[in-house]
Amino acid sequence: MNQPALNKEHPDKSEVTDKKYLQHRSILVIDDEHGIRNFLIKGLRKYLGFIESAENVETAEALRQRCHFDLIIADIKLPGVSGVEWVQSLRESGCNTPVIFITAHAQLDIAIEAIRAGAADFIIKPFRMDQILTAVDRCIERQDIKKENFVLRRQVDKIYDNSGMIGECQSIRNLCEVIKRVAPTPSTILLEGESGTGKELAARSIHELSGRTGIFVPVNCGAMSADLLESELFGHVKGAFTGAHQGREGLFSYANGGTLFLDEISEMPLPMQAHLLRVLDEKNIRPVGSNKEIPVDVRIIAATNKKLEQCVKQGNFREDLYYRLNVLNLVIPPLRDRIEDLKQLSQHFIDTLSAGLGLKPSRLNNDELTLLSSYRWPGNVRELKNVIERSLLLNTPPSEAIGGTAQTDSIDEHQQCFLLADIEKHHILKILNIENGNKSAAARQLGISRKTLERRVTAWESINR
Repeated sequence: MNQPALNKEHPDKSEVTDKKYLQHRSILVIDDEHGIRNFLIKGLRKYLGFIESAENVETAEALRQRCHFDLIIADIKLPGVSGVEWVQSLRESGCNTPVIFITAHAQLDIAIEAIRAGAADFIIKPFRMDQILTAVDRCIERQDIKKENFVLRRQVDKIYDNSGMIGECQSIRNLCEVIKRVAPTPSTILLEGESGTGKELAARSIHELSGRTGIFVPVNCGAMSADLLESELFGHVKGAFTGAHQGREGLFSYANGGTLFLDEISEMPLPMQAHLLRVLDEKNIRPVGSNKEIPVDVRIIAATNKKLEQCVKQGNFREDLYYRLNVLNLVIPPLRDRIEDLKQLSQHFIDTLSAGLGLKPSRLNNDELTLLSSYRWPGNVRELKNVIERSLLLNTPPSEAIGGTAQTDSIDEHQQCFLLADIEKHHILKILNIENGNKSAAARQLGISRKTLERRVTAWESINR
């Protein structure tokens, strides 16, 4: 009978890291050899919160039905049902508890069989306790990573709320709920909101949740003349106009079965507004220069940074088209009205942009977040993204990358406008005063390095000379 190497029942301290995280874990040991079961129990008990053993699959299954186990250590060759057969049945039943197989047979076909059965690790007898502990470490770590990923996915789902919109303020929560409810319908939607608030992101979210098989096609209605926009949207036939040497499909055709996003709809020329109204009513398009109408199945989402109702009153937008587009009106709030989402948005841009730029991501400290929160963000989320990218490229705090003014309620009682640099200086000098000029202590309070603090102070002193 093969026995484990008992001379290394307990590994040296240098070989085993801190195992406190195992104190709340449970392991089931299955082996028909009494000596091996005892060796494993004795060696693992000092680290684990709970350990049970069985000599065959029947006993092991009874234990598993009664208790939860984080890990299973099983011999491959067992009396009756083999360890491999049992694990295969576990996997088929949906049980994904990691399994470390141990065996006295080192044949390749046995190892392949174990891996196919879903082995997390494979150890040959005789073994040392440090080998077992290393395998246990790896399995538990992998399980922890899976659990963390699951939790993170749930957190991401919560933040994005399955709608692509980042934030947890009430206005965004309400918006996300409406998006999820109306996305599967074919209804036309009008998105209103200031520039940079994320209207296209909302439109893409609606499309992604719609279940439509076609693609999402965005077009800026204010970037083209009436004639060019008509050709872009509806296409044209060969010879329709000077330079039309061949026919071309329009964006409505490309978006067939999908979603056409008409951004800056308020800037659409009046002649094109009439054409668009006809398409919305008849569900047909007519390429420029053609007498033939083509049926299309396109969901329309329009967006504007102006109040279309006001544009109608001013005579710049057709009233009938306004009512046709305004089946459902969704207003995207400006960043200044959802400032509680600033931290999530900032960190999202830091993480995604740093990855794209090949830079190390950072974390915002509370003082930096306070400075960013005091700014009015006239460019909304788009401006925030640009500020974060600029700060990453220049390796400066985001507040220094704004280059504008900030409105703050905490600098003085008159709520004056200050440059962000002035706010930063005021705050740093205040912390320095609290710490009685101790730069190391002040730097720790500010969440910056002493070197950075000294550089700021030196720069201010040079200006004042």
